[in-house]
Amino acid sequence: MIYRRSSALFAEAQRYIPGGVNSPVRAFKAVGGNPVFVKEAKGAYLYDEDGNRLIDYIASWGPLILGHAYAPVIDAVIEKAKKGTSFGMPTEIETQLAKLAVSMVPNIDKIRFVNSGTEACMSAVRLARGFTGKDKIIKFAGCYHGHSDSFLIQAGSGAVTFGSPNSPGVTQGTAKDTLLAVYNNLESVKALATANKGEIAAIIIEPVAGNMGCIIPEENFIKGLRDLCDQEDILLIFDEVMTGFRLAKGGAQEVLGVDADIVTFGKVIGGGLPVGAFAAREGIMGHLAPDGPVYQAGTLSGNPLAMSAGLAMLTELNNNPEVFRSLADKTKYLGKGMAQVLTDNHIPFQMNRFGSMISIHFTEEPVVDFESSAKGNNAAFKKYFHGMLNQGIYLPPSAFESYFLNDALSYKDLDETIAALANIAKDLH
Repeated sequence: MIYRRSSALFAEAQRYIPGGVNSPVRAFKAVGGNPVFVKEAKGAYLYDEDGNRLIDYIASWGPLILGHAYAPVIDAVIEKAKKGTSFGMPTEIETQLAKLAVSMVPNIDKIRFVNSGTEACMSAVRLARGFTGKDKIIKFAGCYHGHSDSFLIQAGSGAVTFGSPNSPGVTQGTAKDTLLAVYNNLESVKALATANKGEIAAIIIEPVAGNMGCIIPEENFIKGLRDLCDQEDILLIFDEVMTGFRLAKGGAQEVLGVDADIVTFGKVIGGGLPVGAFAAREGIMGHLAPDGPVYQAGTLSGNPLAMSAGLAMLTELNNNPEVFRSLADKTKYLGKGMAQVLTDNHIPFQMNRFGSMISIHFTEEPVVDFESSAKGNNAAFKKYFHGMLNQGIYLPPSAFESYFLNDALSYKDLDETIAALANIAKDLH
């Protein structure tokens, strides 16, 4: 495929935007080459500025679970925009979306809307600290909770791609209050809890990780965290920015059968517009301003366009819960087909899959945490990414990202993707 216009647009963007992009992973630093500039999208397909059609496996990094330009969402946004785009005052639609979200998700009474997943996670940690009166948090190496200072301590995704998981600009004072555990290793968490007894406000985790590839929690790991938090008077925060309203109506809490104390959301809850949220039972949310002393605010929080997109999206998912089974079946079908191609071509790989999230790692060792994810063959991944791109398949341009399927993908699209892998497999050795 030819990407002349994308290359020209990237060159121009670099003159005015740092790195030519507004989010680092988009720059293709992990895979080389120039990023593809999108002109429009519909259903399962992206159409770039050079006129190429690409089958999409990122779905805007998760939000577009029903496909691009999904009519009920687009119509809702258009109708709302005709009445004004922002007021800085309460609107009824905020309550409508809050009521629906609370009805779908177990173990939450109230929800506060913000503008991004980063803001949601940052606010959740502040609320946990304010509620408990303790300062320290535990996070997991390779889990990414946004770019707030507290979280850029061995973060996944873009931070790993650039080889600097501890970002300059994060102070030592901030870093000392963030304790780093190993994903899927309960003993590492218990050791931190023992060494910092009475000082830990919260444990924050992606219950199904998506920023070191898709990493599945091992049996009893998440339940073990819940039990430890109960024993040590620590709040458990589920970062469901990726998994919320994607794995099930009730997200990872529903699928894993474990209740968190605070849950954060993003992506799907905004229907493709910038939205984040955090939620908890009333006893915790009552500490949030204006009811309580923990301050959090945002001029555009509860923006009516974003609320209308989120309400339309969640309404569709609430009324059509079989979509989650449809997505899981498609993901299983894709994974089985791709695994067969790689096996037939004697290419070492690991494939992790959970619901509609999936990732391929070019390594012989099981990928269960950040360390094992980092052992993947990056040279093979670069060949894989560009080979698939040249076949018309758009995958995450980083080995440390999960794929996100959307339900507009047909089985014909999946077969085309499997065939594309078969066409390039001999080059992956």
